[in-house]
Amino acid sequence: MKKSFKGRPILAGNIEGEALVTKNGFNTYASFFTSIHLPSDKAICADSSNRELYGKNLAAKIICLPNTTGSTSGGAVWQRLVRMGNAPKAMLFSQKIDSLGAGGLVVADIWAGKRIYAVDQLGDDFLETVKEGDRLVIKEDGTVIIRD
Repeated sequence: MKKSFKGRPILAGNIEGEALVTKNGFNTYASFFTSIHLPSDKAICADSSNRELYGKNLAAKIICLPNTTGSTSGGAVWQRLVRMGNAPKAMLFSQKIDSLGAGGLVVADIWAGKRIYAVDQLGDDFLETVKEGDRLVIKEDGTVIIRD
C-alpha cells in the first residue's frame, strides 16, 4: 500500500478501479458533450481546456479532481451517461464537493439507478500523491487506498 486518505463519503460504496487525475476543475457538460450525443461505449473527454483529461476515455475510471465547475445541466449529463453505460466508476474530490456536482451525481444514482461513487475532502496531498493509472480502492467509510 502506497498511502491511504480519509474523506467524506457522498455516495458510498466499496469499489476498485484505475485512476485518471486532473488538477483542474472538471466541467461535466464540456467533458462529456460528445459522449452524450454520440452513442458509444466510451466517454472521451471533449473539454480541450482540461489538458490532463482531454481525449482520454473516462468510462469506468475513477476521476480524481479538486472540484467541478460548470452548469446546471450536470444532472442531466450524469443521468444520460449512466443510462448509456459509459459513466466513470467514481469521482474523488480533494476539496469539498459543490452543490451542482453533488446534485448531478445524486440524480444519476436515484433516477438512473446507477451509482457513481463519490468521496470529497480528501485534501490537497491526495491530488499530489495519486497518479494516472494508479489502482485505487474506495471503502464505504470514505477511505481511499492507493495500491502498489
